[in-house]
Amino acid sequence: MYASAMTSRKGMVTGEPANPTRHTWCEVHERARRIAGGLAAAGVGPGDVVAVLAGAPVEIAPTAQAIWMRGASLTMLHQPTPRTDLQRWAAETTSVVKMIDAKSVVVSDPFLPAAPLLSELGMQVLTIDRLFEGRSADPVRTAEDDVALLQLTSGSTGSPKAVQITHRNIVSNAEAMFTGAEVDPDQDVIVCWLPLFHDMGMTGFLTVPMYFGVELIKATPMDFMRDTLLWARLIDKYRGTMTAAPNFAYTLFAKRLRGQASPGQFDLSTLRWALSGAEQVEPADVEALLTAGRPFGLRPEAIVPAYGMAETTVAVSFTKCGNGLTVDEVDADLLAVLHRAVPTTKGKTRRLATLGNVLDGIEARIVDEDCALLPARGVGVIQVRGEPVTTGYTTEAGFVAAQDDQGWYDTGDLGYLTEAGDVVVCGRVKDVIIMAGRNIYPTDIERAAARVPGVRPGCVVAVRIEAGHSRETFAVAVESAAWQDHAEVRRIERQVTHEVVAEVDMRPRNVVVLEPGMIPKTPSGKLRRAHALALVS
Repeated sequence: MYASAMTSRKGMVTGEPANPTRHTWCEVHERARRIAGGLAAAGVGPGDVVAVLAGAPVEIAPTAQAIWMRGASLTMLHQPTPRTDLQRWAAETTSVVKMIDAKSVVVSDPFLPAAPLLSELGMQVLTIDRLFEGRSADPVRTAEDDVALLQLTSGSTGSPKAVQITHRNIVSNAEAMFTGAEVDPDQDVIVCWLPLFHDMGMTGFLTVPMYFGVELIKATPMDFMRDTLLWARLIDKYRGTMTAAPNFAYTLFAKRLRGQASPGQFDLSTLRWALSGAEQVEPADVEALLTAGRPFGLRPEAIVPAYGMAETTVAVSFTKCGNGLTVDEVDADLLAVLHRAVPTTKGKTRRLATLGNVLDGIEARIVDEDCALLPARGVGVIQVRGEPVTTGYTTEAGFVAAQDDQGWYDTGDLGYLTEAGDVVVCGRVKDVIIMAGRNIYPTDIERAAARVPGVRPGCVVAVRIEAGHSRETFAVAVESAAWQDHAEVRRIERQVTHEVVAEVDMRPRNVVVLEPGMIPKTPSGKLRRAHALALVS
């Protein structure tokens, strides 16, 4: 699987900023062979499920390879952070381990204290240090349709599930992304800090560079959260050409560039491809990033709005290289009432980012609630099919199919296709608020509330109340450092209400101002709107 990487002197740099260390992909593979020998000695073989709880990419990369060399499948467990409720994490991890029927769990720093808990579950706990002591082993034969990865999803319910991703899925999507991103293994340098328990981090920005032998600078999410400008320093230091992050991270990055960096302090002009994905791409946030990045050489054409999900391995569509952000400005009322995306620049409009054409090997279509095919600019449910699309999930109740009898996967996203075939996402079906026959998108409400001074950026959530009933409405929760100041709270509540009414012509039932850190998010940073209902009730 990694033959192209084995002939290259390219590799992976880890340990920034304290202790940068570089290993060629050939060296990573040799380390993987030793770990595979350790796994073999521990009895891990074809068809087994191995969970991994480790923080260092320098250990995760060879461990992942080693698990695949043994014919086993990999599950990256969600990692606790300093803000994680450890009791809840332990309960969720216990449920996941039982659900996937993991034979073993590989543990390393900084999570070694969790080893006793995992042992109590009856699991074989293996440490990476001990596995490294194994004798080098050759890979066992693996079929294309064997499961390579059980990717945990961050769904809205409390029940865990894992997307079954096969070797065929990974290779198909990897090759499509390689083509769509116009990757040059000889010249490109990827700089990434995305979490390796998330599909974009693990598959898109570890497995794919490892597969093709592309130079990778891999930091960790904790490094990024401790020092957001580390991202800029690494791009500057290593002449990074490619990177990726969700919308909220670019918003935080722009804020730090404006407030803490001097023009010319970093050179971002080498970036040719900066993907924005994993959550809805907000044009205003991208534009703010470009404004903040201009003094550092960030080029508008480098931005790549994209669409994807774990169920398609990683990616569905990329904006064409060099096109940058393209905004589709449509009539807001026709979008809300008639579910048509009619272009206009007059009256009340909604600005939506186009996300490019689907990648090779994938088809997309838009259907209405009766599964009838919609024409260009008809708003409905986005469905996809193709070789990168999973057949289904591992759940507590067993296997659950993801595709219908024609191979289509219902993404649960509302959106449309433009005349040029570009994908545009409007929101999640389950999150859309229906009032007076209008579809109101939570992202519009959240964007309006975030404009209020004192509201923390990226810390706003709109929640459906009495969904599906005639009295359906919504509430808004925001985080603020002034949450204990009664006068400030009242001001924020009034201004949020005013901004929301101005944006969507509907009044929230209530606005709640919360302590920072209270709004629930997935491990990858997405809002958990369903979980936030208790905060506004």
